Amino acid sequence: MNHTPINNTVIGLLAGLLLAIAGILGGFSGLLFAVLLGALGMAIGAHRDGLLDLGALLRSRGRG
Repeated sequence: MNHTPINNTVIGLLAGLLLAIAGILGGFSGLLFAVLLGALGMAIGAHRDGLLDLGALLRSRGRG
């Protein structure tokens, strides 16, 4: 049997979507809020899994 454990990316996506349930009650803007929180949760989970380096995005580029 091939069993794949749930990784942090999936957990982050589900957490973001569950936190956005209250936003869904707000109509179209709630739907956009749910998508935004889902993407944010997925990005944080991918960072925890080592698939995405959020630190590189937050560091300054050292201009000048």
